[in-house]
Amino acid sequence: MEHPAQYRGRQVVILGLARSGVAVAKLFHENGAVVAVNDKKERHLCPEAAELEALGISVVCGSHPEGLVHEGVALVVKNPGIPYTIEPVKRAAELGIEVVTEVEVAYHICKAPMIAITGSNGKTTTTTWTGLMLEAGGLKPIVAGNIGRALTEAALEAEADNRMVVELSSFQLKGTRAFRPAVGALLNVYETHLDYHGTMDDYVVSKTKLFANQTEADTAVLNWDNPVCRQTADSIRSSVLPFSVREELAFGMFVQPPLAARDEDTVHTIVYRDKDGQTHRILPVRELGIPGSHNVENALAASAMAVASGVKLETIAQVLKEFRGVEHRLEYVEQKGDVLFYNDSKATNPTATIKTIESFKQDIVLIAGGLDRGSDYMELLPAFQSRVKGLVAFGETKEKIVRVARLAGMSRIKTVDTAAKDARETVEEAVREAQALAKPGDVVLLSPACASWDMFSSYEERGSMFKESVHNL
Repeated sequence: MEHPAQYRGRQVVILGLARSGVAVAKLFHENGAVVAVNDKKERHLCPEAAELEALGISVVCGSHPEGLVHEGVALVVKNPGIPYTIEPVKRAAELGIEVVTEVEVAYHICKAPMIAITGSNGKTTTTTWTGLMLEAGGLKPIVAGNIGRALTEAALEAEADNRMVVELSSFQLKGTRAFRPAVGALLNVYETHLDYHGTMDDYVVSKTKLFANQTEADTAVLNWDNPVCRQTADSIRSSVLPFSVREELAFGMFVQPPLAARDEDTVHTIVYRDKDGQTHRILPVRELGIPGSHNVENALAASAMAVASGVKLETIAQVLKEFRGVEHRLEYVEQKGDVLFYNDSKATNPTATIKTIESFKQDIVLIAGGLDRGSDYMELLPAFQSRVKGLVAFGETKEKIVRVARLAGMSRIKTVDTAAKDARETVEEAVREAQALAKPGDVVLLSPACASWDMFSSYEERGSMFKESVHNL
């Protein structure tokens, strides 16, 4: 696509409202484009429509009308979650009309260098951590994207002395063309979102578009322990800055000695080895502000991006020590009697749940389940055999997850029938059942291993209901 200013007098179709759709529609309207916004939700579920119509923007709700996309349309901007199989997107492809996501639009208007983070897991924690490091380093970061704030809206505020720190999903990246971050980080790649992408190949290609337009002047931060990330290094032109918890690197950010050394008395330290081979100690792992081996990976990734951005190592160390995590990600809620309750609602796939389970030394009563994307959840079996002693399952996937628990030999199992309950009642019952299953010293952990959209509007809503239910016990 071109800069939005080049669409004056030309027709632009926006598919999907919500935050990003509204921000994009306003941007093109202000630049003189003829804007039409479409959302298949019924009008009463589109509160943003009235605001846009008051500006003179055409809004159609309730369906995707025939003729919405036609030969006179210059550009289609699609909400990332909308599949490429819907009729307006297919019609755009037939007519050779470019289809992009908000990320591409924001890139064209952003004056600040972009630091972009993607991966199957860990994006929000790493993005937040990176933003805090850059802020402590005086680099005026603006944190936006998939983390909450509409990227287009934030990009309009950015100046050349800012840094735009952006969390991006595969859905967002798939719709990019010219997008080029100064620093891009691929945290990990695991099998997920195949209901959207169709194949693992398409998912990987979408993720690695992060690096498609980078040059030797840019930096690619890669997880050297993840096979897909490591293989990506062979096909990108930018300067690779790797990180690893499993091996010492000739150059990059790593743990010394590697975390594979399981001796309880071993002091593991986060270090940075520069291109001259000099090794710089940053912080002992045990001093990190949040627990878990997956958070060591997140710490390394954030530190690598901060180094690439020019933040001093002592500043990085201080932020690593002080950060206490983000809401809904391994978030301590409360202690009830001798049982601890944790909210990990952002764990929307099995890999994320496994990493959270591995963060605890205590036995766990797990609350899990949600949107069915076709997984059999068998990857949970080892964690169920070793650490999870009780299960409360709900949502579309509850029977699948219960099956894995029974294969693991688990005896403390409950399910919550959601047919006659709303979302809040479901969570309240799940929390009560989990408390009843828990023994003194156990952890009750909400870590669903599934997306939330079968019952909830978002993982945030699910987590908030969980916390409220715990407080009301």
